[in-house]
Amino acid sequence: MAEYPQKPVNRVVEKTVKTGITFGSALAMVISYTTWHSVGWAIVHGLMSWVYVIYFVLRY
Repeated sequence: MAEYPQKPVNRVVEKTVKTGITFGSALAMVISYTTWHSVGWAIVHGLMSWVYVIYFVLRY
């Protein structure tokens, strides 16, 4: 089977998604640590990423 080269647009989308996930995790961990002063909770919330960030914005 022949493999087709990726279109440049696909690469941009993939890079944007990866950056967004990374930024969401970092933001969740910073918010969590400054709020709760716990590294454990920061890790848990970092794994939850944007879910925790949205929860925090809606709750507080």
